[in-house]
This record gives sequence, structure tokens and C-alpha cells, in this order.
Amino acid sequence: MICPFCKNPAVWVENKHIYNGKNYGKSYMAWWCKPCDAYVGCHNNSQRPLGTMADYKTRQFRKLAHAEFDPLWQKVFKKKSNRRLNRDHFYNLISNKFGYRVHIGESDVDQCKAIIEWCKKRKEKHGRTDNQ
Repeated sequence: MICPFCKNPAVWVENKHIYNGKNYGKSYMAWWCKPCDAYVGCHNNSQRPLGTMADYKTRQFRKLAHAEFDPLWQKVFKKKSNRRLNRDHFYNLISNKFGYRVHIGESDVDQCKAIIEWCKKRKEKHGRTDNQ
């Protein structure tokens, strides 16, 4: 994998190399670009990334986007039985609005800003989150 920020090759490592000596999560493997500290975790300790590599600024905006997005779908879908389907439903709503497939783990800073704005407008406009 090539780092999209500095174009150096990323290495596949245990995330303890990123997080100061301690592995976090059940899936602790990640692609990491040490020179610019961009990284992405992997599915089930495989080499398949969870999204795209993110530098510090991108990671911060992805966290902000999740802080706005996650409560929207969680408020509507309180039952835990279909959590994945429910989250995907909201990703489909925002993807339809934007005209392209949206996933926070693949979004850049500008896309995260747009997601944050969409979520805030949705909350202001509807008060509820189950109307498009």
C-alpha cells in the first residue's frame, strides 16, 4: 500500500507500533506510514483495510463526522438487532443526497466537513432523525 499523503510505502504492522507499545482491539493489524504517521486499521487482522489511510488532520475530522453521524442512526434505531442494517440505511441516505457512495472511513477532510454539515442540518430541520 502506498501512502496517499507522502507517497511512501506503508508497512503492515501490529497497531502497538502506532499506539506506543500496546495493541488495541480484536483486529490490531494496520497499514502505517511511519514518515507521515498516516494509517488505517484492517479487517479481522487481515491485510484488507477498514477504509483509507488517514493522517492526523483527516483522523480528527473523521472522529468529528462520526460524533455527528452515529447519534442520528442510533437515535432512530434503538434496537440492537439490526444495528448494521440501520447504519447502512443512514449511509444510503447521505450517499443519495451527495450523489456518491459515502463512508466516513474513506472520507477526506472536505467530505467529512460536508457530512458534519448534513448531520447538523438534518437535526435542525427535522428535530427527529427518521425523516429524509
